[in-house]
Amino acid sequence: MKVILGADKDGFRLKEVIKEYLETENYDVLDVTEEPAETFLESADKIVQAMREDEEAQAIAIDKMGIGSFMAASKYKGVVVAEISDERSAYMTREHNNARMITLGSDLVADEMAKSITNEFLKADYDGGRHQVRVDMLNDLC
Repeated sequence: MKVILGADKDGFRLKEVIKEYLETENYDVLDVTEEPAETFLESADKIVQAMREDEEAQAIAIDKMGIGSFMAASKYKGVVVAEISDERSAYMTREHNNARMITLGSDLVADEMAKSITNEFLKADYDGGRHQVRVDMLNDLC
């Protein structure tokens, strides 16, 4: 599975922690911000563009609070994204909402928690079924 990562200058260190973790777990990692993006707008845009090139990839954006990346990514049609700070929400947003992208706040989430959140998000599968109605509604908003 390909995982797309990106971060602004505030989230860069945590992105590197997650990147190293994913590589040790043998994920195919695409880092769209080898150098920190100046703003969360720039990193979110790079992530979304990479997601459009690979419909199966999942993505993680990191900034200081997770809010900016969430707001930016949610403006793109077809992107279901969730701002996450715990493992259960990471799992459930994938399982019930078919989110392909999560955002994390580097000031809110410690390194080990970020790894755990990442693991839960990536191991979850979308359930479909009754949840698809909600996903279709989300995708129709933009």
